[in-house]
Amino acid sequence: MQHILLLVTYQTKPNTREAFVEEVTDLGILQKIQKEDGFVAYQYYYDATDANTLLLVEEWESEAKQQAHLQTAHMEELQAVKEKYVSQTSVRKISL
Repeated sequence: MQHILLLVTYQTKPNTREAFVEEVTDLGILQKIQKEDGFVAYQYYYDATDANTLLLVEEWESEAKQQAHLQTAHMEELQAVKEKYVSQTSVRKISL
């Protein structure tokens, strides 16, 4: 199996970056993701020069397990949170 790394850049609505991460954390979404089959890493990083940019680095054991992750109920919940706070998303996939 080939691990994959996703670099997900979120452009949040003005002054909502911290509120987005806080709500995701408070809802327990990160803890649910960490229990998924194939999970390796899922970490948020703040951009030092742009207060509305957030980087998510996620690693999975395989693309199939990452795709299964997208079908979970908590990812549907995350999508609803993203609609409130995120204006744009870009994804870069790297095979390891």
